[in-house]
Amino acid sequence: MSIDYKDAGVDVERGYEAVRRMRSAVEATHGPEVLSGLGGFGGLFAPDLKGMEEPVLVSGTDGVGTKLKLAFALDRHDTIGIDCVAMCANDVVAAGARPLFFLDYIATGRLEPDQIQSVVTGIAEGCRQAGAALVGGETAEMPGFYASGEYDVAGFCVGLVDRKDLIDGSRIESGDVLIGLESSGVHSNGFSLIRKLFPAESWSTACDGRTLGEVLLEPTRIYVKPVLELVREGNVKGIAHITGGGFIENIPRMFQTPLQACIQTGSWPIAEIFHRIQTAAELDDTGMFNTFNMGIGMVLAVAEPSATKVLEQLQQLGVAAHRIGHVNHRQTKESELCFE
Repeated sequence: MSIDYKDAGVDVERGYEAVRRMRSAVEATHGPEVLSGLGGFGGLFAPDLKGMEEPVLVSGTDGVGTKLKLAFALDRHDTIGIDCVAMCANDVVAAGARPLFFLDYIATGRLEPDQIQSVVTGIAEGCRQAGAALVGGETAEMPGFYASGEYDVAGFCVGLVDRKDLIDGSRIESGDVLIGLESSGVHSNGFSLIRKLFPAESWSTACDGRTLGEVLLEPTRIYVKPVLELVREGNVKGIAHITGGGFIENIPRMFQTPLQACIQTGSWPIAEIFHRIQTAAELDDTGMFNTFNMGIGMVLAVAEPSATKVLEQLQQLGVAAHRIGHVNHRQTKESELCFE
């Protein structure tokens, strides 16, 4: 008796159906720069380079991590795609680059068209928020490799910036102000610890006016459009995306010279979820700031005279932001970050 691909667990018809369902969401992200549709072997994109002296491509790639376990348990898949785009696009804009296009990779044990449609619809929404085109992707059905109902998702983003406009931290100096942009929650980091602290039976408990599961599944905020507005005016000297490693790892990454970031604790509101995590984990403040964003998803370094204007502009753009610290000369090699 013959055995075909479907007998082995791969149903190409389900794949065709998934593509059909995601087509409208994907094509809604396309502008005139996109020269290809779904179905090609590669996504074609013709960037507008007019007015640029030395175009530089900036690329980023990331996934969502074990936050996916919450999506599986809660059977909610429409926000995970936003997380995937955010983790990539926020990294790209940290260099002052405008995201151009995005690609995704989704692997699953059994392809469920409804589930994949939800994930890709979220990716398309993330691309809309980031101003990027979703030019292609790959959906791989891998029977026996993933548990039933589970999948993994990764993203790849390419952005563009003129070399003279790169945000590389080289202009940061002592006396500059650090402005923190509020996060939408824990974003997509620390979930291996979070799942250890809060088993599934606790996800229906109340937290910040919602259930704990809803708070934890809140998608990562995408900062691209408001940050690019500020970058265009030349007031931003450095940008740090606060992801895995929290404040302690990520803020010093914006410096190129021996400087120190001094964070003024208490200068911004910290959501209940972070207090619950700290209590459950019995972590000290250093442990929390070394793992979580603590309510700040992105940090900008700006000159002191520009700080008030930048804060006002962010408010007008609908982004809650706070003056959270300043930059000093570093006293020792180890003192890249301090708390006041």
